[in-house]
Amino acid sequence: MSDPVLAIVLFAAFFIALPLAHFFKTLDGGLWRDGRTPVIAGIVAGAIVRLVTEDELLRVVLIGVLLTAAALYVRLTGRESEPTDGLTLGALMGGAAAIPLVFTSGDDAHLLRFAECVLAGAVAGYGVTFALSRVTDRLKQLALDAATAGVSVAVAYVPTLAIRAGIPERRLVIGVAAAIPLLLVAIVFKQWPGLRAELREEAALNVLDEMDVRTTAHPLLRLGRAGWHDAEAHREFVRVANRIALRKRQQRHRPDAIARLYQVEIIKLRMQLQEMSAIDFRMRAAAARERAQT
Repeated sequence: MSDPVLAIVLFAAFFIALPLAHFFKTLDGGLWRDGRTPVIAGIVAGAIVRLVTEDELLRVVLIGVLLTAAALYVRLTGRESEPTDGLTLGALMGGAAAIPLVFTSGDDAHLLRFAECVLAGAVAGYGVTFALSRVTDRLKQLALDAATAGVSVAVAYVPTLAIRAGIPERRLVIGVAAAIPLLLVAIVFKQWPGLRAELREEAALNVLDEMDVRTTAHPLLRLGRAGWHDAEAHREFVRVANRIALRKRQQRHRPDAIARLYQVEIIKLRMQLQEMSAIDFRMRAAAARERAQT
């Protein structure tokens, strides 16, 4: 397979696998809705790097710094999210940044740019989102953002070191393209016990039925109908339950004033869960009566 063909296949596979992994994590197919700004910012960053320098060291420095700056812009203009969502958008941004570098580069190692950008973007997205979601002090956030830029630069240089160590370029870039989606899937399974614990607390408050805890938290069971009349309604139920768990986690790292606002949102989401459960119960009862009559 020639490099141009490999590049096209690689980008197509990455931009398909990443939304699929995001859907598996969130049951929300709106990655491209939230990803429009990161994609544009990434392409602009990649174009700047392509125009400014061909020097190897300066290139990775620019990639790390510009993608961190782009991630900061996305953080300020986008919706609040958790660090793993920042990682997803950062990887998407990095993949977009690689487009002008890969398809306009004249050297033999142009696919290396893909690995550099995706890794740097993922680190930048995770780091700046972590700073916002876990740190309230502005100065500490700025310090973490600066550290994120440094780590992004270092990570962008790792593929070059790996190739110098003898790892084939094709194997490296394919591994990077596969690693981010697989990491998102692994995160879902890692978060499963914590989500289940949060939902058990909600069940103890009679927000949802104890029988719904496992089918709502389990990474695989939540994909199906789980006994609900409408499979899409069940997936929306899972999304709302996950949002409650997310807000409860975020609430613990916020000042009292903001934590109270989160508590108001949590109460509204709890009422929504209860209403959805009641509607599904009535629909299942009506369906059972229809079957009995026939």
